[in-house]
Amino acid sequence: MKIAIKILVIMAVFLIIGLDSAYAGGGTRNGTGGATELSIPVGARGIALGGSSLATETGLDALFWNPAGVANMSNSATASFSHMNYIANIGVEYGAVAANFAGFGVISFDIKSLNIGQIAVTTNDQPDGTGQTFNPQFLTAGLSFSKALTDRIAIGLTFNYISETLAQVSSTGFAFNAGVQYKDLGDIPGLNFGLVIRNIGPQMTYTGPGLTVSASPIGSTATPTDPFSRPPSFYSINAAGFDLPSAFDIGFGYTPKLDDMNSLQFSGVFENNNFSGDVYNLGAEYGYNKTFFARLGYTMSPKDQDPNYIYGFTAGAGINYDLGGIDVKIDYAYRSVKYFSANHVFEISLGF
Repeated sequence: MKIAIKILVIMAVFLIIGLDSAYAGGGTRNGTGGATELSIPVGARGIALGGSSLATETGLDALFWNPAGVANMSNSATASFSHMNYIANIGVEYGAVAANFAGFGVISFDIKSLNIGQIAVTTNDQPDGTGQTFNPQFLTAGLSFSKALTDRIAIGLTFNYISETLAQVSSTGFAFNAGVQYKDLGDIPGLNFGLVIRNIGPQMTYTGPGLTVSASPIGSTATPTDPFSRPPSFYSINAAGFDLPSAFDIGFGYTPKLDDMNSLQFSGVFENNNFSGDVYNLGAEYGYNKTFFARLGYTMSPKDQDPNYIYGFTAGAGINYDLGGIDVKIDYAYRSVKYFSANHVFEISLGF
């Protein structure tokens, strides 16, 4: 127990050190960062609960919200696949697998990609298009380690590789997530606490042949009267670096004791990030016979901090079924979005 507490303290210190990045400039730098695909949520249950489940989420569903929760998976191995209809008709495809190694911990791998579709190439001379198209590629791949230190304390760490390609330019980078979950806080049964810091890493920069241009210094082009002037040359533009969308989340969850057939869970999260105002998330879930689940959530940002926040009401449902030794979970989530069509998430998970 003493060792577990020491490790928990070390994790807490690590998270606090990262707060400088997560808090800097929150609410004052909207639209100035990059790699925003890191912030696109995955996991139908967590989305249906309004992103409020970082203290209560367990198993592979916790991988995005708080990697510490993966340590409490109930199966030896789990696989999950989901599809989201995101804003502006963007498709978000996600897959993850996890394996529990007794005495060591849980190793997980996940990959998320954005299907943006074909975009027409335009130029100053041809603003309506050249007839050519390009297909942007945005991908993140994560490797995670999660471990239950005691029956109450779990920790998790994720390393994310980021890859972005736009026509003839590209950028790569990496980011870390780290989280802690604590069960039965203050010896109160069913009261859970969690905190996580996400997307901590160095700046990313675009490079590639698309940043090479042909230009001539003013008055330097060769002419018949001055044949020794410098002709047009190729120059490489040095693109500015951009920060990652770092965030710090702290959350609580409460599961009151009912009976063997019915269950309730309430959860809430406060998030501070470095590009927009503070975000507050609330959620509730009702379960019947550990098989059927109904979920509601709400996420908001005070208008004085972020008047353009576009998300709000969330809802969803899920079914868990034992198919001859294979646990099958089917989940759906709905998320309302201002100015765009609502997000719809479909997910299937298999536990072995």
